[in-house]
Amino acid sequence: MKTIGAAKFKEQCLALLDSLDEDGLVVTKRGKPVACLLPYGRQHGELIGSLRHKTNIEGSILSTDLDWDAES
Repeated sequence: MKTIGAAKFKEQCLALLDSLDEDGLVVTKRGKPVACLLPYGRQHGELIGSLRHKTNIEGSILSTDLDWDAES
């Protein structure tokens, strides 16, 4: 994803909107991201499940593996 400073974005906003690609644009202020500009028609449904088979869960995701007693 491309990045652009806020001041430069302000100067070139309309031109950037006309040339916006499907990856979008990150607007930064003092080097830190403050906004992400994406085309309106982009669907994020394809992201659901996109990491399936790319991660490995070890142990129980519902437990902290800490023993504690609520009575004490």
